[in-house]
Amino acid sequence: MKTQALLASITLALAGTAFAAGDKHDHAHEHKPLHGGVVVEVKDVDYELVAKPTVIQLHLRDHGKATDVSKATAKVTLLTGTEKQEVELKPAGDKLEATGSFKVGPGTKAVAVVTVAGKPATARFTLK
Repeated sequence: MKTQALLASITLALAGTAFAAGDKHDHAHEHKPLHGGVVVEVKDVDYELVAKPTVIQLHLRDHGKATDVSKATAKVTLLTGTEKQEVELKPAGDKLEATGSFKVGPGTKAVAVVTVAGKPATARFTLK
């Protein structure tokens, strides 16, 4: 009987440690906007879209660290009501960016096709 109680205690202790480690990991990789945009995760990379009437920016983070976008390409398709607008984003420092006149607002849907190091990814957003 004591052996079963001992095994149960050890199992619970180990399970608690594993749970705590998993819980800590989950909080370390939260998907919060750092630039006031909308964040989605695709293949362990966070894509944050900042869409304003005069500028569209896309920030990429891999496990919290900015991704090198100096050779990246991106095209964002904006869907606002029945209107569709395609925007090419170019590297601008640590982000991809385009300036101009954009019809964006709450409910606007955006699809970004981003290629980094020859690997394409598609991220879908709905603006708030």
